[in-house]
Amino acid sequence: MEFMHEAENPNGCGLVLTHGAGGNAKAPLLVAVAEAFCAAGVLVRRYDLPFRQKRSFGPPSPAGAAGDRAGLRHAVMEMRAVVKGRVFLGGHSYGGRQATMLAAEEPGLVEALLLLSYPLHPPGQPEKLRTGHFPALRTPAVFIHGTKDEFGSIEEMRAALGLIPAHVELVPVEGAGHDLKKGRFEVSQAAFREDVFGSL
Repeated sequence: MEFMHEAENPNGCGLVLTHGAGGNAKAPLLVAVAEAFCAAGVLVRRYDLPFRQKRSFGPPSPAGAAGDRAGLRHAVMEMRAVVKGRVFLGGHSYGGRQATMLAAEEPGLVEALLLLSYPLHPPGQPEKLRTGHFPALRTPAVFIHGTKDEFGSIEEMRAALGLIPAHVELVPVEGAGHDLKKGRFEVSQAAFREDVFGSL
């Protein structure tokens, strides 16, 4: 399943936006972010990852992660075929993690990343960091993260982002957890960082 948001005054840029392990492209958070970018002139595609296309519920399998990245890459290339400007890639939690891994594998695939609640480590297991690919990530990125996210504290995020050689920004959302629900509207506004996405 996918949804397209076509801007009234398009600026030539596109954003592929995907979901977390327990959700799909209908997630209210993705809708809010998509509408904000669309209002700024960006064509937005809310995209169901391949694991979700295969079944309507349940988490992804680690064995299927490469397939999910391949699906994201295909969605990006389809976006490139319809817009003339920059293409961005974004995702919530698992979707964002796969987006960063894809960008690390293929530098230059997209111009910038939007990461909503990056799952830095499993809850209660701070020693299991998901940062092995960070030193290879050379795509500018905005990380939006709740101050009550059990997948990583703001302090842990700051330390981890120091591993990334590209320009990155960390945007804390006060009082929000991993779903960013409390800060949904702040998130849609906070997503715009001109030094990463340019003047949209």
